[in-house]
Amino acid sequence: MHRAALRDYLLSRPEAMEDFPFGPAVAVFKIRGRMFATLGDYRGVDATNLKCDPDEAQALRDIFSGVLPGYHMNKKHWNTVLLDGSVPDFEIERMADRSYGLVVKGLRKAERQSLQLAYGVESLYR
Repeated sequence: MHRAALRDYLLSRPEAMEDFPFGPAVAVFKIRGRMFATLGDYRGVDATNLKCDPDEAQALRDIFSGVLPGYHMNKKHWNTVLLDGSVPDFEIERMADRSYGLVVKGLRKAERQSLQLAYGVESLYR
């Protein structure tokens, strides 16, 4: 998956916004002020950091050579995914959706419920 395509995909999620708190080289994608993805590079290769369930995080690292422990992140809950073609596009999209859903589930109840009413549960947790 190309960087621009992933950026568009991340921004297609309900109320997703892009920010640059770490400078222009790293885009941070947030829902209601909470980060669910970053987009930058890892050792010269385009890469994204995505939140992940700890058990799934390790399984993905075992399956795909392009999935690494989260660079500059909590390695238990975040993976770095290289955008070098080693991970299929549909899998990157699935991981991005899962990251978004995990962050939405962690929002305060009122915020989570307002999102669910506005966009539907299926849209948020696909």
